[in-house]
Amino acid sequence: MATLNQLRVTDRSAVYGEHDVITPIRVDAAIDLLTRIENVEASIGIVGLGYVGLPLARVFWDQGYRITGFDIDPQKVERLSRGDSYIKSFPSSTVAALNESRRFAATTDFSELARMDAILICVPTPLGKCRDPDLSYVVETSESIARRLRPGQLIVLESTTYPGTTVDVVKPILERRGLKSGVDFYLAYSPEREDPGNPVFETAQIPKVVGGDGTVALQLAEALYAKAVVQTVSVSSTQTAEAVKLTENIFRSVNIALVNELKLVFEAMGVDVWEVIEAAKTKPFGFMPFYPGPGLGGHCIPIDPFYLSWRAKRSNVETRIIELAGDINASMPRYVVERVSKEIVSRYNRKLTQSRILLLGLAYKKNVDDTRESPGLKIMELLQLRGAAVDYHDPYIPRIPVTRKHPRLAGKRSVPWTAEAISDYDAVLICTDHDELDYGLLGRSARLIVDTRNVMVREGFAGSSKVIKA
Repeated sequence: MATLNQLRVTDRSAVYGEHDVITPIRVDAAIDLLTRIENVEASIGIVGLGYVGLPLARVFWDQGYRITGFDIDPQKVERLSRGDSYIKSFPSSTVAALNESRRFAATTDFSELARMDAILICVPTPLGKCRDPDLSYVVETSESIARRLRPGQLIVLESTTYPGTTVDVVKPILERRGLKSGVDFYLAYSPEREDPGNPVFETAQIPKVVGGDGTVALQLAEALYAKAVVQTVSVSSTQTAEAVKLTENIFRSVNIALVNELKLVFEAMGVDVWEVIEAAKTKPFGFMPFYPGPGLGGHCIPIDPFYLSWRAKRSNVETRIIELAGDINASMPRYVVERVSKEIVSRYNRKLTQSRILLLGLAYKKNVDDTRESPGLKIMELLQLRGAAVDYHDPYIPRIPVTRKHPRLAGKRSVPWTAEAISDYDAVLICTDHDELDYGLLGRSARLIVDTRNVMVREGFAGSSKVIKA
């Protein structure tokens, strides 16, 4: 099977594969795009300027490419245009450098898509009310691209989704006006692998899985990502690439559910699950440590497994482990609230309706400013429904943003982190263990600490009568 590089000097009417019979003129278009990619002359459009899109723009910009970022939110575009970041892990100094280079622009004008050589789709794929995939953002973006699609463009979907989305959903939309994938334009899938707040594995250091709708698309997508990341990993199809992403996050979801269940079991037996995990992970083979918590958050692990579960049902296949893991993880906020209630009754002989609770940390994980699917929001809402007066402190979340699931919490502000403020609450519930917090101050000032992250033990408060693990 000939590669594009080989076709630069050989028979350009060669047959690439079952679906890739390309005329010499169209081969020239593919080779021209490959040349533009290799020479860092290609214009790259990135749709969706969030936790995935912005870091992706940065790595291509670092290599010298001209980047245009597209977003439907005019406030995001305005902030980026004035050099202001809305993501803590993506500093404003980086946005300023992008703007000053004149090789980056953010816009809400999707007509500019026609000028792009490669378009990377990084839009959300949330769940519906019944745990069904919500592909509305992917569909709307595909339709916007289709209206401007021209021959010779490379389109890559990065949004997490079920196997088959690229060819069954995106491809038909792009082909509506007569252009054909693998002939006129090139379609691929490369799942995002962002870990916001991780200083060790930033975008450029994370290998990129790539699957193409045909060999030409695969070669072009490989060439593009190889310019920006440490390694590309080619797979046989877009469906395989989509399945890779789901497998990664289902692996984490199931194992976190396992340790969450073990926490409940061991607690009933008087065994400390944290001590068990610390000892078990000394085994140099056959064990990988996962840790319990108040529930799952973020844009991937609580959501992605149900994309496969939904798709499996359409194939008449049960996903019992995936569903059970999701149920266990989703139940943890209620367990935490029950534990807080139990401790309030035990310590103060009063109900939650007479109590003031301070939640520590609303971000879904430490050291980020992201509240998507955060279990802290669910816990806050449950405590309020039980009649407790609830406040929170989070240095990364000064104000709770508007969310679809918790609209009544929007606008609530973080309270000061002082000894006086801490001591004013009946209990402090640790939901997220940000590194920058003064846990010594917490240990000295709080009357009761319910710790879902084992951070107080790590900070030297093991054995303290005021610290309860949950």
